[in-house]
Amino acid sequence: FDRDLCWRTGVRLLPVVCHSSNNFKVTRKALEEAYAKAVEANITVKGLLITNPSNPLGTILDRDTLREAMSFINEKNIHLVCDEIYAATVFRQPDFISIAEIIEEDQEYNRDLVHIIYSLSKDMGFPGFRVGIVYSYNDAVVECGRKMSSFGLVSSQTQNLIASMLSDDQFIEKFLLESAGRLATRHKDFTDGLRQVGIKCLNSNAGLFLWMDLKGFLRESTVEAETALWRVIINDVKLNVSPGSSFHCSEPGWFRICIANMNEETMKVALARIQKFVQRNGDKLNRKEKCWQSDLRLRLSFRRMDDVLRSPCSMSPHSPIPQSPLVRART
Repeated sequence: FDRDLCWRTGVRLLPVVCHSSNNFKVTRKALEEAYAKAVEANITVKGLLITNPSNPLGTILDRDTLREAMSFINEKNIHLVCDEIYAATVFRQPDFISIAEIIEEDQEYNRDLVHIIYSLSKDMGFPGFRVGIVYSYNDAVVECGRKMSSFGLVSSQTQNLIASMLSDDQFIEKFLLESAGRLATRHKDFTDGLRQVGIKCLNSNAGLFLWMDLKGFLRESTVEAETALWRVIINDVKLNVSPGSSFHCSEPGWFRICIANMNEETMKVALARIQKFVQRNGDKLNRKEKCWQSDLRLRLSFRRMDDVLRSPCSMSPHSPIPQSPLVRART
């Protein structure tokens, strides 16, 4: 969300630190720790931003987790922005649960604090159409959104095409079923290929990507080592992956790889390149495997979060992605 929210507006994002030991589950403890850290730094927290299904994890937030999020934001009286842009990319159980369903369970929830974001970019494969939705229970937010939308209107031609497509219920149902089936097949084929060379991924059931564990290839467990490995993968292996640090991941060595934007032949080429890379670095992986197995639970470190708290903008200070000049722009 750094580029989406921070470069133009100056909004500061503070990460909620989650751990691989529980599959990066968002817990009430993690939320409270992040909130307390912000208060300690004299930062006024305005809201909680979550993505469900998760980018980059490819997992869904279960009902209990969503209830905890609702309870948390009501207790703190802060807003909840739920990005549900990958809602229809779930390809196996458990099913996706919208925050809108949770709101209906308890009338005590303050609906004015809840806002849902959606788009056709992922579910329908229309990233170029730039069609998005903000669904809010807050009249003031809706009114503001209507005024702001004047600066980014959807063309009449696009509106006509989208309306025609969405009105065809039979096509939409068939399309989403076919999409889920293809995602499931691609997910299995890619994870099987990675498993054959000893690379594990987080168990996921949604999204267009995998959360790949390459900790064994790091020379040391640092963000700097992760960035160095990322550059090797980009420049030498010739694969476009995203390092975990660009998603504020607190554990170095996790990478996101998109699997839905390639055909079968390209997938085979990608897996072959990964296999060749592993073969070249196999000794390093074998030496570190025992070390990782003996220390599955990593020590929690707030170093990166402290950096974010001190940063004038909320771009991850360790992200390999260069900062936009818009960060420094002034009117």
